[in-house]
Amino acid sequence: MTTNRPVALVTGASSGIGKETALALVAAGFGVAGTSRDTSRVTPLDGVSFLDLDVASDASVTTAVQQVIERFGRIDVLVNNAGVGSMGAAEETSVAQAQGVFDTNVFGVMRMVNEVLPYMRAQGRGRIINISSVLGFLPQPYMAVYAASKHAIEGYTESLDHEVREHGVRALIVQPAYTRTGFEANSAKPDTPMQAYAKQRHTADRVMAEAVRNGDAPTVVAKAIVAAATDARPKLRYTAGPMAGRASTLRRVAPARAFDKQIRKMNRLAG
Repeated sequence: MTTNRPVALVTGASSGIGKETALALVAAGFGVAGTSRDTSRVTPLDGVSFLDLDVASDASVTTAVQQVIERFGRIDVLVNNAGVGSMGAAEETSVAQAQGVFDTNVFGVMRMVNEVLPYMRAQGRGRIINISSVLGFLPQPYMAVYAASKHAIEGYTESLDHEVREHGVRALIVQPAYTRTGFEANSAKPDTPMQAYAKQRHTADRVMAEAVRNGDAPTVVAKAIVAAATDARPKLRYTAGPMAGRASTLRRVAPARAFDKQIRKMNRLAG
């Protein structure tokens, strides 16, 4: 089966940012394939074809991409949205736990890119949109592993973009700020908690819960993703919403000492 409409593949499309992105892309005229680790539990979305996918599995990634090609005959946009959260002090997070976060947030993106790129190069066009975060350019105490995974995505995507442009493909970054998705409730807690960090960790958890509760709607991020997918002259980075825009400006222009002080104040850290 082939279609004349552009086709987008959105990972992690069963809820939150992924769900709103899938719906926004349908509204923008795309054929959309959405993925979830367990489609039997997914509420159907008009215009979205759901596929099972675990981005941490090579075989699952290969199968899902082949299914999209068989169903639609093309992939024009890949939105790498699937990800996991991680909270807790760096020392409280084992290497094994950190590897699990990276296997989804970083290596999962790489698996998807490597599987989709041959089709995009053959078409001579395509866009890879990787969902980063303001934590891809900001530090976040008590979320060091998650922030590291998003910093990694920033470097990977910018480097990839230079490699694939000559083949008609762009690799782009969308940077949400805190978004009302239940992120903090679904984030992994440290697997080796330590009393030395307990008090400040609880404070950090409260700060994050408040930030998410007052954050942007997922539709704000979806709008930025659709812009990245459709702009005639796409930007490398899209900040999603005013909060992300302000954070990006602060990072660029604030003196280092003032920036450091603001991070500590925002996170209610002593000193």
